[in-house]
Amino acid sequence: MLVGERMTVPVITIAPEVPIQDALQLMRKSKIRRLPVVDKNNALVGLVSEKDVLNASPSDATSLSVWELNYLLSKIETGDIMITDVIIVSPDTPIEEAARIMADNKIGSLPVIDGAEIVGIVTETDLFKTFLELLGARQSGVRLTALVPDVPGELAALTSALRDIGGNIVALGTFLGESEQTRTITIKVGGIDLPTLKSAVEPFVEKITDIRVVEAS
Repeated sequence: MLVGERMTVPVITIAPEVPIQDALQLMRKSKIRRLPVVDKNNALVGLVSEKDVLNASPSDATSLSVWELNYLLSKIETGDIMITDVIIVSPDTPIEEAARIMADNKIGSLPVIDGAEIVGIVTETDLFKTFLELLGARQSGVRLTALVPDVPGELAALTSALRDIGGNIVALGTFLGESEQTRTITIKVGGIDLPTLKSAVEPFVEKITDIRVVEAS
């Protein structure tokens, strides 16, 4: 799965000469918190967030009148407060690599650049939606979390056992285990009941940590 398949398009952008008041209005109207800043050729020149705009506004303790405030704010352009050292990705970046970049740099979005042009943006919301799909959060089934040995063939044996009892794997994810010798798996299976699933997987896991029936939401 690549960024180009999960990014938000079309991306809402803004020009650097737009007043920050207009930038804030656009973000609130569009229900977004970040705006890529582009030049007339749609090339990325910066990024501005709602937090940046609010931090550029005078505090409540100011003695200026409302007219003076509005005048001063009208003189501040988006380009004056935007960040210019923007981290970017390309459409063919793996989605997990984009997630790693965002986590490591503690940022909430990545503009997506193809050549010199911005073609989209991937945000934490896009990643959350992908996570929901990966674990089948909107589908019914029996959800099982278990600890399995981290050795070749164990996962194949478990999924083969599910096939043999007529189970349909809705979602499957693997995570770090309790040690280097184990992995934690979360699997959602349709077409079978909870007792049948439990009996089928017990020979292939070290322990079951959670098992429950989940209805579609």
